[in-house]
Amino acid sequence: MEPINKALNRVINMPSFQERYEKMRREILENEQVQKFLEENDTLVNKDMVERGLTTLHEYITQNPSCCGCDNTDYCTNNLNGFVPKLSIIRNSIEIEYYKCEQKLIEEERRESAKMISSMYMPKDVLRARVKDLLDNDSQMDVAELASRFIKKVKETGKLPSKGLYIYGPFGVGKSFVLGAIANELASSKIRSVIVFVPEFLSEMKQAISDNTLQDKVDFVKKAPVLMLDDLGAETLSTWTRDEILGTILHYRMAEELPTFITSNFDYDGLENHLANSQKGGVEVVKAARIMERIKATTTPIQMEGSNRRI
Repeated sequence: MEPINKALNRVINMPSFQERYEKMRREILENEQVQKFLEENDTLVNKDMVERGLTTLHEYITQNPSCCGCDNTDYCTNNLNGFVPKLSIIRNSIEIEYYKCEQKLIEEERRESAKMISSMYMPKDVLRARVKDLLDNDSQMDVAELASRFIKKVKETGKLPSKGLYIYGPFGVGKSFVLGAIANELASSKIRSVIVFVPEFLSEMKQAISDNTLQDKVDFVKKAPVLMLDDLGAETLSTWTRDEILGTILHYRMAEELPTFITSNFDYDGLENHLANSQKGGVEVVKAARIMERIKATTTPIQMEGSNRRI
């Protein structure tokens, strides 16, 4: 029986194998990312190290070195779902280290937030939203411009502006989509946004009294780097939810100069009228004005028009 090492040598020395090997070797070494890595490490890398690292380099070029752009890491095309490869030199060898991609970081952030606030939500279309998508719709151009300015300022300065947006308009024009687009852009800069659907959130706060989690939940929301209140004005308000929940959250954010994004069917005046009318039928103008003062201090109003996307 022929020894295994002799059989392997015979296969390796076959012309067809050598041709395929040389072709693969050229593809690896001509890869733009590989060339960049070798140039950046030219004082550390030698020919022997490259030859020994060909298998590693091949593993690297068959993957996406940045986030592949899937909407869910379950569909990630890389070897490790939700991780991107990075070439490194470790103990005189070329190795691959894996790091969490943008999408995985976004998903982990959402899971952590959802553990605290169950009224957080993210519809499927919003999961894919990006600010550039808003530019394709004429009715969203103005809000897209303001959103782009906000994102640009964050990326240029590394700091959050003190004001978010108050986006108002009729049902179904895409206000929630705008919130998702901004949140996703911020997530790519590792900035956490907490999005809550206001009617469900206020109901959840009432239930939180019985399980002693109210203060933890309020603190989590009010201290979020970026808070997004979706559909404010659609809820049935009690004086408690208005003054002790909304009032407390908005007062904190105004005092700490934390940006807040709000969507509503009402403009400022309409929302103030809504806030003034309590569940029991009373009209409390002063308390509504106090809430509105905090909203105006933390947002810039922008109207959104267009056709109903839900029909």
